[in-house]
Amino acid sequence: MPLYFAYGANMDAAAMALRCPVSRLIGSGRLPGYRFIIMREGYASVVRDPARTVWGVVWELASADIPALDRYEGVAGGLYTKAALPVRCPDGIRRALIYLGCSTAPGRPRPGYLDAVVAAAQAAQLPPRYLRELGSWSRGLPA
Repeated sequence: MPLYFAYGANMDAAAMALRCPVSRLIGSGRLPGYRFIIMREGYASVVRDPARTVWGVVWELASADIPALDRYEGVAGGLYTKAALPVRCPDGIRRALIYLGCSTAPGRPRPGYLDAVVAAAQAAQLPPRYLRELGSWSRGLPA
């Protein structure tokens, strides 16, 4: 079963249960060398930054769940693209599916979106410093 690294709305266990009912939460993970952004379309993405790390959660997916994620992430419409990147998982570094926003221009979160991301990050018990970083997007574009 492939691994999937979620750093935005798909960190939410209830939402993933609806989209990918066979998925199984593995635990928190991190993607070194990237930083979290809200892209101009109002959704989360990550961009390369050697000094930063993006935290999220790692899911084990059934292959049959991937088309549902592709639809949700707007792959066919060009909102996101897929990649396999090395992610630090509870059991070491593993390659995981990740959705990367096609836009790298920063923007503002859609109403309610960031609240859901931060709530999911809190539920996953991500580091407090990282939670503050996520929350800073609600006050404008972080440096």
